[in-house]
Amino acid sequence: MPALFALARSAFQRQFAYRAANLAGLVTNLFFGLLRAAVVIALFEARGGAPVAGYGLRESVTFMGVAQALIGWVALWGWWDLLRSVKTGEIANDLQRPVDFFWYWAAQDFGRAVSQLLMRGVPLLLTFGIAYPIILPADAGQTALLGVSLGLAWFCSFAWRFMFSLVAFWTTDAMGVARIAIFVQMFLAGFFLPITFFPDAISAAIRLLPFAGMINTPIEIFVNVARGADALMAIALQIFWAAALYLGARLVLASGIRRLTIQGG
Repeated sequence: MPALFALARSAFQRQFAYRAANLAGLVTNLFFGLLRAAVVIALFEARGGAPVAGYGLRESVTFMGVAQALIGWVALWGWWDLLRSVKTGEIANDLQRPVDFFWYWAAQDFGRAVSQLLMRGVPLLLTFGIAYPIILPADAGQTALLGVSLGLAWFCSFAWRFMFSLVAFWTTDAMGVARIAIFVQMFLAGFFLPITFFPDAISAAIRLLPFAGMINTPIEIFVNVARGADALMAIALQIFWAAALYLGARLVLASGIRRLTIQGG
């Protein structure tokens, strides 16, 4: 455990070395968040202010802002560190470290995620709140559920990224597969618009997939669309997929290691 904490802290501190990049990312994410909010406002004006699939104007605008704030938390634009480690052969050194391989990478990614949430996510949401009146979790209980959901969202995202990165064991160029996996995650997670905006049958099917728990679920809790039993059921589904994705990651890793050949041993 101390080793994992040290890895997470090191990854957290490493992110602060790229201040200019983080500032540029914050400004970019904020710009597109405001642009997406403007599109939503135009939609509601065209509908005369009528709710859309249970979302009012403030909920929808807040959804867009929180979605932009979570980009860094779940590494929505991609995460190539493990893929490159396999491709370059550095994984041979990682496997010899006195730390479980999965948790070695998880600790580093968690440190990265926390730093991105603090440097980009929180400032973005605060600035977004100045431009538009956003909704906050209704009470302390809702805030606690949000915290649990955010943690599970990160873990599900990491386990998914861990799995598709290990495709590099079977191909010399896994970047194409990884980009497809990232696009699938982005589209089905509810990043572009709330999942409930889809037709009922499609929405119900998407909610059963692991991706909804990476973006849509924590945002629905944030804007109080999911409360009480609905929020608990959504979190239970996140827990199920966290366990399933963890098991899948372990199986893919074990299979990949059996294919690994290290020169000299």
